Amino acid sequence: MRALPPPRLRIVLVLLLAVGGVSAKKARKPRCPHSCTCTKDNALCESAELIPRSFPPDVISLSFVKSTFTEIPKESFIHTPALHLLLFTANVLESIDEDAFFGLPHLEYLFIENNQIKAISPFAFRSLKTLVHMSLAYNNLETLPKDLFKGLDALTKVDLRGNQFTCDCKLKWLVEWIYSTNATVDQIYCKGPASQLDKKINDLTPQAFDCITTEFSSYQTLKFESISVEAYTFLQDQYVVFAQPFIGKCTFLEWDHVEMVFRNYDNINSTSTVICKPLVIDNQLFIIVAQLFGGSHIYKRDVAANKFIKLQGIDILTIRKPNDVETFKVDGESFFIIADSSKAGSTTIYKWNGNGFYTHQSLHKWYRDTDVEYMEISSKPHLILSSSSQRPVIYQWNKGTELFDRRTDIPEMEDVYAVKHFKVNSDLFICLTRFIGDSKVMRWDGALFRELQTMPSRGSMVFQPFTVGSWQYTILGSDYSFTQVYRWDANKGEFVHFQELNIQAPRAFSPVLIDNRQFLLASSFKGKTQIYEHLVIDLSN
Repeated sequence: MRALPPPRLRIVLVLLLAVGGVSAKKARKPRCPHSCTCTKDNALCESAELIPRSFPPDVISLSFVKSTFTEIPKESFIHTPALHLLLFTANVLESIDEDAFFGLPHLEYLFIENNQIKAISPFAFRSLKTLVHMSLAYNNLETLPKDLFKGLDALTKVDLRGNQFTCDCKLKWLVEWIYSTNATVDQIYCKGPASQLDKKINDLTPQAFDCITTEFSSYQTLKFESISVEAYTFLQDQYVVFAQPFIGKCTFLEWDHVEMVFRNYDNINSTSTVICKPLVIDNQLFIIVAQLFGGSHIYKRDVAANKFIKLQGIDILTIRKPNDVETFKVDGESFFIIADSSKAGSTTIYKWNGNGFYTHQSLHKWYRDTDVEYMEISSKPHLILSSSSQRPVIYQWNKGTELFDRRTDIPEMEDVYAVKHFKVNSDLFICLTRFIGDSKVMRWDGALFRELQTMPSRGSMVFQPFTVGSWQYTILGSDYSFTQVYRWDANKGEFVHFQELNIQAPRAFSPVLIDNRQFLLASSFKGKTQIYEHLVIDLSN
């Protein structure tokens, strides 16, 4: 009987046999897949149902023709790292996944032509650092994911012909890339939209795309009803104040920089409050509190005591039913005016004298004024008073008498509840709110206000323009329908419909900029007060 080797030797022999077996497996060369034809350097696969996972190691050129697989999955060619050329033509290929060509450090030529591609991952080609020639020709592509060619710095030639590109904001990046790349890009054409049809994409510039848009997005809901809202800055802090008529209160909010919400700051209790109007004079904050009953008052902020104190009352015989308050400065002097909507009251201007406010001028009686707007027309101070009994009346400041003199009215404008103004560059416009008839936008032509645009507005109580950044909006609020937001179109020279907001019985709007974020505050007479954030959206992303 043959003696067994010592235990240590047996272990060595087992290890040698194992290593030898592994070596034998490693030495076994991959065969050419059954659907392919291989030579020393090349492989051609026709009617392949799947992408084979292995090829002879010397293959540097691989082609797929009339194959039936529909996607190129992730890391499909990680076992063929020697490839220099890869071609897909006349297949039913529909999608290319992320890192589909990972593990091809030597690939220089990639042709994906005459397929049916619908989707390409933005990161499909990111590992192809040595690629010099790429073709995605004749695939009926309508767009390409942003920065598809990012990092492909070796590219010298790109062929995108025969596709159905829609030249919208999603393709702006391609125009920017063509403009900056050193690679040659064959002429390609827009197949949409109609304004760009058959234009050469190679000749477009990034400036040809208007891809920045905006929207008002619901941000915060306040659980109270309000009839007016005002934003103001005091001692470098930003605040907002709402008038709450049903509980008789001015509610002040401040911005919480940590929680990123508007929170309660202070209150002024009164009765039947309809307006809480802030006025800052020489670093002193005054709040004009207009009430339907019990008279109106002026409050002053006591900074040391951190509270509001009553400064003075307003003559109850002059102001019986306040409907609007406007603040303004003329020749460095501070004023405010209260529009009185009662038959017996009088719209009155008050002036600051250093210690308090005194009556400066009473305007017409008996006209039941609903709104007053201060503006400069041809660099001169003017007031426009809206009334329930006559057309809007324009008053002009008389520098000699330091009073406002009646100048004219706005013809053929009956039933105007309020007038608000805005400017576009140096042009002056006004928005006229009408409860029954259509609301109007009018433009100052140097002598008169002339109608520019009409907007359906049955049941409207507010038609208010406002500016956010470089955008000019106007917002039309109704008691019977959604609030309509319009945005100024410089090319058309008018407002175009922009967005709908669901606000119950809106009465006032106020934009406010805090922490480089723009908000729109919307008072609601019959529901919860709303706060929207103005968002700037880049459609090319």
